[in-house]
Amino acid sequence: MTKTVTDVICPFCGTLCDDLEVVISNDGKNLLEVYNACAIGAEKFLQSQAKDRLIRPRMRQEDGSWKEITYDEAIEYTARMLASAKKPLMYGWSSTNCEAQSIGSEIGEYVGAVMDNTATVCHGTSLIAVQDIGIPSCTLGEVKNRADRIVFWGCNPAHAHPRHMSRYSIFPRGFFTGKGHTGRKMIVVDPRVTDTARIADIHLQVEQGRDYELLDAIRVAFKGEQLPDVVAGIPKEKIYEVAETLKSGRFAIIFFGMGVTQSLGKNHNIDAAIAVTRDLNEYTKAAIMPMRGHYNVTGSGQVWGWQFGFPFAVDLSRGFARYNPGETTANDLLRRGEVDAVFIIASDPGAHFPFSSVKKIYDLPSVAIDPHETPTTEVCKVHVPVAFVGIEAGGCAYRMDNVPIETRKVVEAPEGMMTDEEFLRSVLARIKEIRGFKR
Repeated sequence: MTKTVTDVICPFCGTLCDDLEVVISNDGKNLLEVYNACAIGAEKFLQSQAKDRLIRPRMRQEDGSWKEITYDEAIEYTARMLASAKKPLMYGWSSTNCEAQSIGSEIGEYVGAVMDNTATVCHGTSLIAVQDIGIPSCTLGEVKNRADRIVFWGCNPAHAHPRHMSRYSIFPRGFFTGKGHTGRKMIVVDPRVTDTARIADIHLQVEQGRDYELLDAIRVAFKGEQLPDVVAGIPKEKIYEVAETLKSGRFAIIFFGMGVTQSLGKNHNIDAAIAVTRDLNEYTKAAIMPMRGHYNVTGSGQVWGWQFGFPFAVDLSRGFARYNPGETTANDLLRRGEVDAVFIIASDPGAHFPFSSVKKIYDLPSVAIDPHETPTTEVCKVHVPVAFVGIEAGGCAYRMDNVPIETRKVVEAPEGMMTDEEFLRSVLARIKEIRGFKR
């Protein structure tokens, strides 16, 4: 016998689709089918059922082999590593729940760690821009129900957020958008002809690294002022067309991704994009939103904002919160050799950081908390597999539009497996014992 769990939240990307249906065995131990999810989201659910999945912690030996250890041994190693370090790095946090992030923050404050999340290599520049000048934003529900002018700048949701266009931005019929995609105009700004660009009404094939120029040119075009014949590889006639298309809509939304946050200009690009949005509000309603990747990277920024006042790159090593991206960000600290222990959870810097940083992780005392085997788990001294949040454990996550959503437990984790939250609570308790903390 089987049963179907409805209204399940997908813990893959920042879209946090909340309409999945999951078929499980009657005893709740086996996950059998997933419906309504994209291919990537469905695969994450089904990965939890992999027969070769690691279900116990392991420690790398001197000869490079792995030895299975108990959770108690992993907790002891992690606690002693963090308690004895002068400046540990605690990195990741983007694919776990807010409850775990909060406990991790307490650990970081207690041991004087540097707390950094994956925004440091994706939308950290966006956060810096928002801190500089604010952001006129909205919710995805407002986009679905009101937006008739959609801009995707430096992102490819057809691949990275596969259900974004069908649920929120292009195709759905909302309260004021009853015609669906036929009542919307879609503009894509990307140097590549992506699958998203192929279905756009207008594709601005901007020259690589010249987004800032094009953004400023659109601001000029709003006012009808004179432009050069070509800006950033785009003829002025096309820029005027885009400006008029945006101005003629009832509600415009700009979605932007790493193509603009991590290209030449970085946070200044986002400053300019926000300025475009504000200018556009003189003619119609407009908003702007980052396309966040990990399903709860937004949540980690929220939690640290509450607790420390800063959303990423928080240096607690001096007994108070310091924030200076470029100095207090994970990759920079590793490359300069300024940390003496590394704790990684819910992320994979081994696959994305430069080799020099990954080698530092390999050389230092290090722990990786992850249900998967990844390049990061292979270079750390200890790998602790845990339950999948959003599948085998619940907890709060923040969608890319900063809306909190409660994820659900739909199936039992393997017997004896800890959750992120449980492991971190145990580590915190043991650190306090080591440090002689008394209530």
